[in-house]
Amino acid sequence: MPGLVHVVDDDASFRTAIERRLKLAGYDVATYASSEDLLDAAPDNTQQGCILLDVQIPGLSGPDLQSLLAVSGSTLPIIFLTGHADTPTTVRAIKAGAEDFLTKPVSSEHLLDAIERALARQNAARDQRNRLDAFRACITTLTQRERQVFDLVVRGKINKQIAHELGTTERTIKAHRHQVMEKMQVHSLAELVSIAERLGMLDPNSH
Repeated sequence: MPGLVHVVDDDASFRTAIERRLKLAGYDVATYASSEDLLDAAPDNTQQGCILLDVQIPGLSGPDLQSLLAVSGSTLPIIFLTGHADTPTTVRAIKAGAEDFLTKPVSSEHLLDAIERALARQNAARDQRNRLDAFRACITTLTQRERQVFDLVVRGKINKQIAHELGTTERTIKAHRHQVMEKMQVHSLAELVSIAERLGMLDPNSH
């Protein structure tokens, strides 16, 4: 699952060695001597890849760069590399969403495992976002009345109750319900409820 690995480390010989290792494993590599260099390059979020980031770099530290990237909306996973791991820094980085925390010197096996895991999670998160975007797009195709029917159906109301609530006939609700299922591209009520839950349209505690 090759991708682009951004290596941020102020040690030139370390950057060269890591770049060689990663290229042998089939990855594209971009190296930066400082956090500022990475920010200037503005890595592409949409490309498959991750950031290998040293903790202690002159200028902007690794955890500070992590915070800035998060604020800017970057979704590139970050794997920290450090020569001297201290627990508070590790905990802070992991809490802030770091994928992994590796201590130098790191074996090729450990490094490549961490990168593969990071890219697999990046792909899963991207697939999830794409699915949610597709669901939202389907919802925008519903008419106002279909949207009302959708909201009531996913809350467990039967056709008779919906007809009463919306002041129309059961037959009309049945027709709307069919349209909702068609437009949302689902075959069952369970699928419809699942979409509503994933889009945060239902209170998870309500039944």
